[in-house]
Amino acid sequence: MKLKRLLHLGVFTVCGLVAAVSSAQGPTVNFYNWYDFIAPEAPKDFEKETGTPMLLDTFDSADVMQSKLMVGRSGYDVAVVTNSALPNLIKAGVLKELDNSQLSNRVNLDPDILAKVAQNDPGNRYSIPYLWGTTGIGYDVDQVKKIFGDETPADSWDLIFKEENIKKLSQCGVAMLDSPSEIIPITLHYLGLPPDSTNPADYEKAEALLLKIRPYITYFDSSRFITDLANGNICAVVAWSGGVYDAKTSAERAKNGRQLAYRIPREGSSVWIENLVLLKDAPHPEQGMQFINYMLRPEVIAKSTNYLSYPNGNKTALAFVNENLRNNPDIYPPAATLATLFPSQPLPLKIERVRTRVWSKVKSGT
Repeated sequence: MKLKRLLHLGVFTVCGLVAAVSSAQGPTVNFYNWYDFIAPEAPKDFEKETGTPMLLDTFDSADVMQSKLMVGRSGYDVAVVTNSALPNLIKAGVLKELDNSQLSNRVNLDPDILAKVAQNDPGNRYSIPYLWGTTGIGYDVDQVKKIFGDETPADSWDLIFKEENIKKLSQCGVAMLDSPSEIIPITLHYLGLPPDSTNPADYEKAEALLLKIRPYITYFDSSRFITDLANGNICAVVAWSGGVYDAKTSAERAKNGRQLAYRIPREGSSVWIENLVLLKDAPHPEQGMQFINYMLRPEVIAKSTNYLSYPNGNKTALAFVNENLRNNPDIYPPAATLATLFPSQPLPLKIERVRTRVWSKVKSGT
């Protein structure tokens, strides 16, 4: 995951400090979350209503999050976990099975999103969908139209993976996420291969395609593209929906005349889902469950969607989501598009090493 704005919350970044403050104040909710991945008012509103303070610690890498939780005795009650990390954490016994009798607001969840999460958490026993998003194509409408006219294949991965197309796009700059766990599965899927393939030969085919288009990719980065797309320094990017939407908002605020768009290619793409989980050794499990149930309120979770431009897993929350987001089919895709999206799956260590080697070769262009 994913891009965030500057944090406006007070953050305790040392676990020992969190534990110490928690002990001094009595029961709290110690929350481990992506950096700036919650509406700023949510912790204050939760404390005002319940009298329970929420102490926030943050991470900026899924690997860091998973490593810290795997060790145990983290001091956290609730954490945000990407769907692809769920199987390993469940297998390791890190997560506590949720008692749905304590989650009266669970009825608000979207069955389609629950079904996606269930591919990593069978039966949805350990996790609650929080915010989610897709990886697709962001582009500058006017710059791309100058190149392709009215026949812009922006709704297809052909725009990126066909050499004749990306060669033309390179005139105005093409960026790509520095994320092998997303780009390589998308490449495999485009080739008609399983996105979570365990066949090394499939990765050779993905490598060949990516190396073919590599000369036309300006750079790989997971944050720089927002400013560059907003300012016109690039005209296309393979990126997360929320990041492209942030670029669009920046361009509108700057009134620079740039019209930016985001598309989920018709062939399908990857979907990531961030989930709320309760840790098995949570020091305050009762307060943790209370917080999860609070975040399941439609009007509460909608504030985080409006703040971050990412959809949430709460079907009842749509009425509280800003109209420009809820009516955007590339932010809230229709059922037919949702059916084409695939969640990332954990790979055997041997295959993960293959994927890492492929990505290193692609980035270096050798």
